[in-house]
Amino acid sequence: MSRIGKMPIAIPAGVEVTIKDVNEVTVKGPKGTLTRTCHPDMIIKVEGAVMTVERPDDEKEHRSLHGLTRTLLHNMVVGVTEGFKKELDVNGVGYRVAKQGKQLVMNLGYSHQVFVDEIDGITIDAPTPNKIVISGIDKQTVGQFAAEVRGKRPPEPYKGKGIKYTDEVIRRKEGKTGAKK
Repeated sequence: MSRIGKMPIAIPAGVEVTIKDVNEVTVKGPKGTLTRTCHPDMIIKVEGAVMTVERPDDEKEHRSLHGLTRTLLHNMVVGVTEGFKKELDVNGVGYRVAKQGKQLVMNLGYSHQVFVDEIDGITIDAPTPNKIVISGIDKQTVGQFAAEVRGKRPPEPYKGKGIKYTDEVIRRKEGKTGAKK
């Protein structure tokens, strides 16, 4: 039995979970509504304030889908109650970010400014000139959008300049002078 898959998902007060035909799960909470169609073989049950995911048999595909389905549903419940956020740091001389309306304006050492528009379900915030906070209710969308913003100027290994996740560790290289010893 999958250790993650067999764990029940607690549904907090104020969150409404509905399951339609062919495992279309809708989770409605204070921050918004998320809908996902899960694999039709997975058995999703809602009993009171607890949601469980079961699998029909121990086939390899069903074992792999069991934990995945449970985690995706748990992330939906967490998203509509607390939400998700990714924090990015901008390092480099002259590198800075600012929010103008619904756009993020970034000076990243290029000859031009880089503009990134907010998308549906995502909120961009720039509390300081070298910090970006991306938040939303869908974990996958938040992570993908943060990766796209980071991709505008990924961190380089020599000086560490670029956009990196706050908890990311950049492996540094020594450079040319390190070889002359």
